[in-house]
Amino acid sequence: MSDLRPVVDWLMDGARSGSRSEDVLAELCHRIEACGIPLWRVAVFVRTLHPDVMGRRFVWQAESGVTTSEALFGVLETEEFRSSPVATVYATCQPIRRRIADVNCPDDFPILRDLRAEGATDYVAFPLMFTDGSIHVATWSTRLPDGFTRQQLAGLESIVAPLARVAEIRAWRQTAGNLLDTYVGNQTGERILAGKIRRGHVEAIRAAIWLSDMRGFTTFAERLPPQDLVDLLNRYFDCQVPPILDHGGEVLKFMGDGLLAIFPLDEGHDDASAVCHRALCGAREVQARIDGLVTPRANENEGAIRFGLALHVGQVMYGNIGGGNRLDFTCIGPAVNLAARLEKVAAKLGRAIVASAEFAAHFTSEFMPVGEFAVAGFAAAQTVFGLAEQSE
Repeated sequence: MSDLRPVVDWLMDGARSGSRSEDVLAELCHRIEACGIPLWRVAVFVRTLHPDVMGRRFVWQAESGVTTSEALFGVLETEEFRSSPVATVYATCQPIRRRIADVNCPDDFPILRDLRAEGATDYVAFPLMFTDGSIHVATWSTRLPDGFTRQQLAGLESIVAPLARVAEIRAWRQTAGNLLDTYVGNQTGERILAGKIRRGHVEAIRAAIWLSDMRGFTTFAERLPPQDLVDLLNRYFDCQVPPILDHGGEVLKFMGDGLLAIFPLDEGHDDASAVCHRALCGAREVQARIDGLVTPRANENEGAIRFGLALHVGQVMYGNIGGGNRLDFTCIGPAVNLAARLEKVAAKLGRAIVASAEFAAHFTSEFMPVGEFAVAGFAAAQTVFGLAEQSE
C-alpha cells in the first residue's frame, strides 16, 4: 500500500477535477485503489434541505461505476432504514465495522447478508461530520479474502475528514439550488446563482404570461378551518405547477390564491407561436385537473373548485425589485398589468380561460372574441378572447 497523502491533498484542494459529485466519488475510488486498497463498493449518504427529499445516495461499485438516488422523507419511517448501519451512525456518530467473512461477525444489520451474498468480506461505515454539526455517512466494502488490513483501514480513516469538507461544499451548493428552485423557480434560481442579485438588475424579455386565481376564495377562507384552507390551496396549486413546469413555464410567485407564471421566449430560438401553444396546452391540462377538485367539507351545493386564467404575450421587465436588502425576482410592466386586468374580466364573464388579442393571434380556431372591455390603466378598450369550445 502506498501513501494516501496525495489523495488527501486532492480532497483538501477541493477535488476540483470532478465537476459533479458523481465524478468526485468515482475519481476518489480510483485514486484509493491506485494506492493499493482494493475497494469493491463505496456509498456516500448526504442529507439535504428539500421539501420532499431527505437525502441523496451515491454508490460506486468497481464493476458499474457510480449510481445516484434520492430518498424521500418517508424512508425514515421504514424498517429497512431503521435497521441499517446508516441509521445507527446517524444516531451515535460512531463508526461501524463488520468483518462479514468472519464466522463470528454479528449479523445485526440485514444489509450485511446482502453484501455477503455478493462476495463482500469487510464493511466499514464512517460518520462524515459537517461544520454545522450535521452527520452524514460514507461506507466502504472490499472483497479481499481477509478484509481490510489495519493499515488500509487507517488509510480510509485518514480521508474521512477531507472527504467531509468536499461533501459539505458540494451539498451546500446543491441545497442552495434546491431552495432557489423551491422558492423562486429553476430558471430564476439559475440567474441568481449566476450573480444577478443586485437591486435594479432587470432585463427586458418577451414571454407568454399566465395569471390565475381561484374563484370564490374569500368565501372558502371564511368558511373553512385554517388547516383545511391551506390543504385546499396546496391541492389547488398542485393542479397548476406541474403542468406549467412541464410545458416550459416558470412559476414566479403565489399571491394568496393567485399564481403568476411566465413562459420565456428565447430570442432567436423560440417561436412565439410555439411558446403560446405550450402555455395553452398547460392551461387545458390545469383546467382538467381542477375540474376534479372538491372542497374539503363540500356538500352537494358547494363542491366544485373553479379557477380563472388570463393568457397574454408581450415584453416584461424581469429581475430584482425591492427595498434595502429584501428583493423579489419577478416581472413587471404593462403586459403583466394587462394579464391581471384580463383575469378580472374572465371572472365577470364566468370563463375559466381568456386570452388577449396578442395571445389569441397565434391560434387559428381555438379562440373566439367575446367582447371589448375597458380595463383600468389602458386608454383603449381591449378585445378579450375565450376558448371557442367553452360557453359563458
